Amino acid sequence: MTEYATLAGGCFWCTEAVFKDVIGVESVESGYIGGHTENPTYKEVCGGDTGHAEAIRIGFDPQQLSYGDLLDIFFATHDPTQLNRQGNDVGTQYRSAIFPATNMQEEQANEAIKRAQEDRDQPIVTTIEYADNWYPAERYHQDYWETSGRSNPYCMAVIPPKLQKLRKSFAARSKAAVSA
Repeated sequence: MTEYATLAGGCFWCTEAVFKDVIGVESVESGYIGGHTENPTYKEVCGGDTGHAEAIRIGFDPQQLSYGDLLDIFFATHDPTQLNRQGNDVGTQYRSAIFPATNMQEEQANEAIKRAQEDRDQPIVTTIEYADNWYPAERYHQDYWETSGRSNPYCMAVIPPKLQKLRKSFAARSKAAVSA
């Protein structure tokens, strides 16, 4: 049975590309969560006034990939010590956040934050937020790395290093590393 994790770690194009390469991930959808505007558009969210984060909703098979392992990958492939930014992307829409769907996910999120903090000198600023309303991003944002990202200079600068980190640190979990 598919379970879902909703995570925000900066630009959703970049986080989507990472998790599409993880064994046990069945689907990744880019979207918006955690704000106050109904049915926000990309332009509205980028403006920073809706309160939403760019996020991904990951469908995964818990028999192949635990929620805790998924969170460990999340913390390893973005910088959870940057408040309301990831690299050059600045604003609350690029915050690091976990949106648990259950009490168990909330407990595991707290444990993952503690594990991630052990490896860092700077404090983890990832928040645990509660939001029920998920808004899928516009169609052209879905599967962006595969459809458009390789011709986008921003994506070419940001995504390959994230994929390298995944494939090095979590080789047994990477579709590309396992098939190589």
